[in-house]
Amino acid sequence: MLAKVKTCCITGLIVTMIEVEVDIANGLPNVNVVGLPDTSIKESKERVRAAIKNSELDFPLKRITINLSPADTKKEGSHFDLPIALGILGASMQIPLDELDHTLVLGELSLDGKINKVSGVLPMLLQMYREGIKRVIVPNGNLEEAKIVDDIEIIAAKNLNDIALHLKQEDRIYSCKGSSDYEYKTEIVTEDFKDLQGQENFKRGLEIAASGNHNLLMIGPPGSGKTMAARRLPSILPKLTFHEALEITKIYSVAGLLNSDEGLVSDRPFRSPHHTSSLVALTGGGRIPKPGEVSLSHYGVLFLDELPEFNKSTLEVLRQPLEDRTIHISRINGSYTYPADFMLLAAMNPCPCGYYGTNSGQECSCTPYQINRYVGKISGPLMDRIDIIVETSAVDYNDLISDKNVESSKDIRFRVEKAREIQLERYKKTKYLFNSQLNGASIKKYCSLTPSSERLMNLAFDKMKLSARGYSRILKVARTIADLGDSDVICEDHLAEALQYRNLNGLIFK
Repeated sequence: MLAKVKTCCITGLIVTMIEVEVDIANGLPNVNVVGLPDTSIKESKERVRAAIKNSELDFPLKRITINLSPADTKKEGSHFDLPIALGILGASMQIPLDELDHTLVLGELSLDGKINKVSGVLPMLLQMYREGIKRVIVPNGNLEEAKIVDDIEIIAAKNLNDIALHLKQEDRIYSCKGSSDYEYKTEIVTEDFKDLQGQENFKRGLEIAASGNHNLLMIGPPGSGKTMAARRLPSILPKLTFHEALEITKIYSVAGLLNSDEGLVSDRPFRSPHHTSSLVALTGGGRIPKPGEVSLSHYGVLFLDELPEFNKSTLEVLRQPLEDRTIHISRINGSYTYPADFMLLAAMNPCPCGYYGTNSGQECSCTPYQINRYVGKISGPLMDRIDIIVETSAVDYNDLISDKNVESSKDIRFRVEKAREIQLERYKKTKYLFNSQLNGASIKKYCSLTPSSERLMNLAFDKMKLSARGYSRILKVARTIADLGDSDVICEDHLAEALQYRNLNGLIFK
């Protein structure tokens, strides 16, 4: 007898519907899986055999052929276990097949019949719902994730025997409906900007970066608060919208990093890879390419501490996603595209010892060659993609013991959200969301200068020997500063502040 069960496969974030066809015929006991399965699917026949036997069900001792249709599409993943098992039970007439019509089945089986959590459930269900699927069978560990999909019936099972009894209508499993109503969790801020004493110019740069989604580089001596401030940046970023939370959750679901007890990712990502991380870890890849750090920080922050210590080729690969907001990975199995719309936050010392040109009281022990070699690890094209460069200074003793009230993250976030609202209103009929995304003609349209600021820009362009990209980035930062000041045009003081973030310690970053 022939049985058919619907499931799907995911390549990157592209989902394809797959039909598992199971045919049982007379002959020597054998199980063949065809249709371009990967190793994990070929091994599934052993897991399925043990799971069926240990669930007090009968595994047919006949010739079993399993076809994954369409046969010309490569399939991968352990979530094929459950549809294969139900196909075998249906073809051997141990369960009725009529209830599996228009039902999508996902799940990995343990040898004892337990249904384990799988990766990529959210993007798979979203696409399958668009293609007409109204009911799904998923592992109990994926229930919260599946609930995000609106108006879909969800049957979450713990083991194979429960599913068999449910389909035979002997012991029904409670089903629920998915809903897109998203309630944010109460946010608990554990790292607050009020803990950062002094450094007002430094904090101002972070506020501007958060308001316009600009890339930022911090340069300063050890102990000046660079890492401390970086870890507090998410506390001043606006809360996630439902669309942003959904996109982030899809990426984390594919990467297998989603917690079982939460549906949507509710906090903006903050990823801080170590400087020994490889190129593949940063961009994504592997035999079956998974999202890397640039995709896991989508709509959030990618923090690179000790920037010059990263491998130069690893840093150079960031140039493309910083411009395109996506990352393309090509492997022998195919090409994959993941979103990578992140804010780059980086920190570095001015020299190997960390004290060149600082007010820390420590003398620099580095030679000019060592300093040039250290700074030279960061290429001009990569530096050109950084909007804001701020200098951090050694913290003064009086600032540490001062009782002066310091602004909290809540106060700074209020101004950031107000500036973001201005940008959303300005760009509501365009493809842009933030000032940092402007390019070409849109910069001329939205970054209008007053006559005095035009003269200042003309002078600065020649004096600082700016590139075209550097010129554009200064205007975009000035546009954000103007938004924080609730100004429709870029005045001279807005432009002057933006220019100071390109000139540091006498070094001009073009």
